[in-house]
Amino acid sequence: MIERHAILAEARDWIGTPYQHQASAKHAGCDCLGLVRGVWRALYGAEPEAAPPYTPDWAERAGAETLLAAARRHLDEISIEAAAPGDVLLFRMDAHSPAKHAAILDEGDGLIHAYWARAVVRSRFAPWWRARLAGAFSFPGAAPWRK
Repeated sequence: MIERHAILAEARDWIGTPYQHQASAKHAGCDCLGLVRGVWRALYGAEPEAAPPYTPDWAERAGAETLLAAARRHLDEISIEAAAPGDVLLFRMDAHSPAKHAAILDEGDGLIHAYWARAVVRSRFAPWWRARLAGAFSFPGAAPWRK
């Protein structure tokens, strides 16, 4: 069983990692997917599949739910209402686009995510983000949330 405090400790350790498209190296560079991939590696070891190369506009150009499909292959889908600290949230940047942003839900109404052109940050899970939620997922074997 994976303790949620371990998930959160690992995600928080990535805060300050510079944003770098397609990267997944703690303290060196990552994007939002790279953050989730890095937390996966810390929890389980090797990633279950290699991430294919992707451009910043991959979701809009492809029009397919590539990120949602990958999450469904490797994470445990849960209802959005059941999301707890340590869960992975996926977002649509607008109502007509596929999901293309990932974050890890933190305690106290926070999100840990790689912010475009900045770094991995902790942001408030504000209404703007809530309105764009596309899915929620738990890491396999994640323990129930206990404060």
